[in-house]
Amino acid sequence: MAYQSVIGLHLVLFEQNRVLLGLREGTGWCDGWWHAPAGHLEDGESFLAGMVREAREELGIALAEEDLVVAHIAHDHDPQTSQSRLQLFFTAKQYSGRPYVAEPDKCAELRWWPLSDLPENLVRYTRQALICIQRGQSASTLGWPDAC
Repeated sequence: MAYQSVIGLHLVLFEQNRVLLGLREGTGWCDGWWHAPAGHLEDGESFLAGMVREAREELGIALAEEDLVVAHIAHDHDPQTSQSRLQLFFTAKQYSGRPYVAEPDKCAELRWWPLSDLPENLVRYTRQALICIQRGQSASTLGWPDAC
């Protein structure tokens, strides 16, 4: 049987050695935790088009597909549910507009965090991806028996 997985799309915006994170609220998943602006790939769209859409929906910014760079891929497995997801993390060479909370029903606030002082309540695969991006590591796994 062919493997199927949900694909998460995450935008990692850096500014002066800080990263933009949103405080989740009202979603029923990890509410009260910080996370990179993110969403899921929808049926019928490419992963680049999906990231452009999510950036517009979540942050109110405009991106061009050619300005996206795949910075990290995390294959996240939840041993309790046996579900796994591919989490794709992108950086952007450029974008237009100023990020703001465009979905206040899902995000309580946006904040630029120093990479050296990330919040304790940061979604685990987001923390791992940010560490790996700083190291130049393009892929990682979480939750698998052989995960590093």
